[in-house]
Amino acid sequence: MRSKMDLMAHHVGGWGRRMGWLAALLALATSGCNFGSDSNDGPQPPNILFFVMDDVGIDQMRAFGYGGGVLEVPHTPVIDALASGGVKFRNTWAMPECSPSRAMFFNGRYPTRTGITSAITSSDLANSQMSPYESTTPTLLKAAGYVSGIFGKTHFAGSALNPGNNPYGATAQFQLGWDQFSGWGDGAPNPIDTTAGGVAAAGTYQCGYVPGAASPNGADDGACYTVDNQCSTLSNDVDAPGRTCLERGGIFVPHASCTSPRPANLDFTVQNGYYVSELLYNNPNGQASAVRPDDPSGKARGYRTTIEANLAIDWIKSRPTNKPWMATVSFSSAHSPYQPPPTSLLPTGTPAFAGTDCTSVPEVRTLMTQMIESMDQEIGRVLVDSGIATRNPDGSIAYDPARSNTMVVLVGDNGSYTFTVKAPFDPLHAKAFVNQTGVWVPLLVAGPMVAQPGRSVDAMVNVADLFELFGEIAGIQVHEAVPAARALDSVSMLPYLTNPSALPIREVNFTTSAYNKRATTTVQAPCVIETGSVCTTLFPQRGLCESEGGTWYGNGSTVRGVPSGGYTSCCQVNKLRLDNSQTAYGILPDVQQAVRNSGYKLLRIVEPEYLPAPADQCISNERYEFYKVDQASPIPQIDRPSDPGANNLGTIGLTGDDLSNYTDLLSKLQAINGSVVPCPGDGNLDGVVNAKDIAGYNQWASRTGGKSSWFDFNLDGKTDTLDLAIVEEHLGTTCPGPR
Repeated sequence: MRSKMDLMAHHVGGWGRRMGWLAALLALATSGCNFGSDSNDGPQPPNILFFVMDDVGIDQMRAFGYGGGVLEVPHTPVIDALASGGVKFRNTWAMPECSPSRAMFFNGRYPTRTGITSAITSSDLANSQMSPYESTTPTLLKAAGYVSGIFGKTHFAGSALNPGNNPYGATAQFQLGWDQFSGWGDGAPNPIDTTAGGVAAAGTYQCGYVPGAASPNGADDGACYTVDNQCSTLSNDVDAPGRTCLERGGIFVPHASCTSPRPANLDFTVQNGYYVSELLYNNPNGQASAVRPDDPSGKARGYRTTIEANLAIDWIKSRPTNKPWMATVSFSSAHSPYQPPPTSLLPTGTPAFAGTDCTSVPEVRTLMTQMIESMDQEIGRVLVDSGIATRNPDGSIAYDPARSNTMVVLVGDNGSYTFTVKAPFDPLHAKAFVNQTGVWVPLLVAGPMVAQPGRSVDAMVNVADLFELFGEIAGIQVHEAVPAARALDSVSMLPYLTNPSALPIREVNFTTSAYNKRATTTVQAPCVIETGSVCTTLFPQRGLCESEGGTWYGNGSTVRGVPSGGYTSCCQVNKLRLDNSQTAYGILPDVQQAVRNSGYKLLRIVEPEYLPAPADQCISNERYEFYKVDQASPIPQIDRPSDPGANNLGTIGLTGDDLSNYTDLLSKLQAINGSVVPCPGDGNLDGVVNAKDIAGYNQWASRTGGKSSWFDFNLDGKTDTLDLAIVEEHLGTTCPGPR
């Protein structure tokens, strides 16, 4: 599905996919750029360093002209330096949640095509995970001579919490084309260990460490035990020694001296937010391994953002100079749970975090700012240690795009989360919603292929377009390299980098969210995010619900009036609320979609609603919202449902330009949805049902023991003879291509 505007990349400003990186290098050579290749085969295509920030919307970014009040604007000198040395894309859409966006970075396809429509949880079938039959960025780059590594959070495959829905096991990243992976597959760090390593009862230490003596159950002295059976005594009247011990990977026993053996109650096996996490590895041999929290090496203990940076630095520094590489540094930060980062990563003069619960809205907002600031510092360390930037005497970085043959890309994977949202954006329609606050993300591109760095682009960009950009950097025409049966939704980005006068390429942008595919027998309990007053059945476990700041209404709920087995729908939650004369919660829609053009935005929402007596039933409503939107700084027009006015247009009685834009956007949305054509029996995404699909069925049925795979066509969570019958029924079918 390609419009004439999509094809402008072939000629805008003389730059397009057909010219590729070689033309860019030839032009830049006239300005004296040195790409430092040791190859005898001519200029080497640029390396690619790709940073992903988690739950960081554009509202957090001073470099883009936003960031809320002066006191809560994250201080991001490294990101600011990249912005000055590159291009700021000020009109970029992601999906409202991480997994769909992260998949799109590397396959260029909308969630409506891939089935990855929401954040992947342990309940979700393989049909809502990245398929091994996709043409992924690392696979395409490999054909161009690149080697690829990915470090940190990935979250486009299954969860170790449910092996039956995780056909890859621990080898997803390798199977999808990466040569090296180190990090985490699930969507967020584990919940904070409120026992602080077993030194107190659960619920005692909400930040996961023993605070200073000024706090309840705190201490200014004690013994710090580390996983390798070492111990040291700590005392500090400025910052909590318990926090210092946690930063070192240890467990702090307040008001105690070191003993041998160490106290029996200390538990080094428990994961603890950002500071203790089982670390996974894939290697070039396709083997997977894990470093557990109690491993004596201590590799699974330490601040996640620092570990993620270290993994990337070590890999980049080991690359030969005559072979291009792509390194993805996929940060877990600033996703919940919220914990204070090491003080060494914060701006000079930042006071030590004095909070004690890490859950109250004021403290979370402070922590979010500090987590972004610490991530900024680690981005700088990756740039400096890999030779892409230098360090100034005052500790700041100096970024010169021509210093190395490396393109740097930085993006957020979705909008900020509810109470972390900075004014004037909308915390009630943030992450998980297709409203502007939920999908509008920062995107920076810097490096030697950028002409006239330091500028902004207001043209619409979708995170799917990064897939095309990575190909353009490597000299690959992705729409020719990817089989037509795997329809791409990406458009060119290179013209914006090389031609400051490039005209907009996208006519329309698109984003969507829906529940992922689950087995027909799966029932998921409600979770209410009180700060947003919204109910959802997204979270499969109580702990995950509560780590997101939610109240659990499933089995074991402590909410008064909930039966012992818990509820199975948000409509039941609202019935309880209304029966008790309380206001009903909003319910996270089953389906959300949005399209926009240069000045208007249309939302389609399908959501459950509980109708009280006499109806006493749960119904499904479909509705549309229509807005004027823009990128004005510092106060943009956004789609805030609770604020009717000149930009909230409604859908009734439209005239003139409003009506024509509404009609056009509705048509565009219908066309996007209509372009997805089902192909029963085609498990390998080649558009034909043939013997290869029978072979694929046999492979995955055997490999998974008959459990979930991409050949589970009837979505019952099994790969069995019922699915084989679907393949056989459609043998010989050539599926219609995308409309």
